[in-house]
Amino acid sequence: MKNLLLALVSGFLLAMAWPTYGFAFLLFFAFVPLLFATEEIKNSTKDKKGWKVLGLAYISFFIFNIITTNWLYFSTPFGMWFAVLANALLMTLVWRIYFFVRQRLSAIPSLVFLSSLWMLFEWMHLHWEFSWPWLNLGNGFATSTSWIQWYEYTGTFGGSLWIWATNILLFFTINRFFSQENRRPFYYVIACFISLIAVPIIVSQFILNNYSEEEDPEEIVLLQPNIDPYKEKYNITNERIATLLYEDAAKAVDDNTNYLIAPETVLAEGFGTTLNTFDYSREKEKAQLFLKKYPNLNFLTGIQFYNFHKDRKDLLPTSNFLGRDRVGDTVWGDFYNSAVLLNKSDSSQIYHKSKLVVGVENFPYQSTLKPLLGNIMIDLGGTVSMKTKQLDRTVFEGSDHSHVAPVICYESVYGEFVTGYVRNGAQFLAIITNDAWWGETQGHKQHLNYARLRAIENRRSVARSANTGISAFIDQTGKITDQLGYGKRGTLKGTLNKNATLTFYTKYGNFIPKIALIPAFVILLLSFFKKKKALTLR
Repeated sequence: MKNLLLALVSGFLLAMAWPTYGFAFLLFFAFVPLLFATEEIKNSTKDKKGWKVLGLAYISFFIFNIITTNWLYFSTPFGMWFAVLANALLMTLVWRIYFFVRQRLSAIPSLVFLSSLWMLFEWMHLHWEFSWPWLNLGNGFATSTSWIQWYEYTGTFGGSLWIWATNILLFFTINRFFSQENRRPFYYVIACFISLIAVPIIVSQFILNNYSEEEDPEEIVLLQPNIDPYKEKYNITNERIATLLYEDAAKAVDDNTNYLIAPETVLAEGFGTTLNTFDYSREKEKAQLFLKKYPNLNFLTGIQFYNFHKDRKDLLPTSNFLGRDRVGDTVWGDFYNSAVLLNKSDSSQIYHKSKLVVGVENFPYQSTLKPLLGNIMIDLGGTVSMKTKQLDRTVFEGSDHSHVAPVICYESVYGEFVTGYVRNGAQFLAIITNDAWWGETQGHKQHLNYARLRAIENRRSVARSANTGISAFIDQTGKITDQLGYGKRGTLKGTLNKNATLTFYTKYGNFIPKIALIPAFVILLLSFFKKKKALTLR
């Protein structure tokens, strides 16, 4: 019963630390109760220790996942339960592998292995087909940006390492206090624990107080049309949507405005707009008529594109089988969640979303899973179909020679991915999204605050246009300078500064998990050559 209570405490501490409702300080000791429960099982004389650790860890991580991401239910109940149950299981497997090592090696190398393996697990979540990095530990400081200005060097993995270091040190400190008569070292270690928390915060404050943005302004108007994606968005013509957008824009745009930004897939009638003929489309013609009134204006908007084809040689891995036409020919379709930039130039700059949402835009391992699951999808920000992506990060160039990254929705959760835009020349980030799928829950609030992490990592200002979510301006230190609340239709006008300097993190990306691979591999290898250790904490 005591171990169950400890597991419950860890789960609730992790959940209550999460943005945007939680207190991030709890992360510094959230794993400690579960570590003690695991150690208690290791030192017991009972059988089936591995199964007991597996069960307790799953309880902790299920609580963590269900409280922090239950908002997925508003999109699809199946999607929520799948994401929660599967991600909790993956976290539990990491913990179970740690217990295998702990039974064979002493505490210090085992805990080094645990922290390294956890960061490798988070790194995997950034790259495999079931990618779900929403709960990577470093994201937990998204609303405590004054603590993590050093993310410009480490990215969010610096936050993960910080959390593990404090948890491990506190675990040792408490254990030593109860196991030694001479408690003088205890106070020394407590001082080290406090310093381990305080020093990075002090360093962050120093960076924050000494950071100043170079004056290089762009005046921007953000559009938030607030269209219900379930009842309205895909049932309204692009012409009608465009009319609404330009009516709102005309109230805020003037001759000094450099950018007008509209949200993800705001133009999504039917299958979308034909990609190959976009330059001759009614959508582009209507935009150019509006732009003629403002010769200095750049219009960046989300749009859904498609192409149909019948020749198998044109098939892509993500092509969707649509059936047969009237003469019996097989028809395939390629669908794109895209961004387009238009201005006084006749050219159209187009980018296709590259980090696709699991289940909505990318069916992972579909040859295996589709026969089992059918077409059940997780709605996280787009229409349900396999989307075609591009490999490189396109940066749009404005008529004033400014360079902007068209970051589409879910892409903003991926730190190293966003650095690709910046390395390609982006001077500020334009995040276009549609967060209305989840209702007025923690989902859209967390998503907004994760954008603050990207601002710090790259020292790039962010202009965020949401269909409904929260449209906002974020400065280069991650501070939200202005925002338009959930459920409101309107515009947000502001000025942000461009920046061309590359941070350490922008240049080198997620180097921490790559380094963590070395101790994880070496310690795991050593554990295979060791027998189970005696029942002590050593």
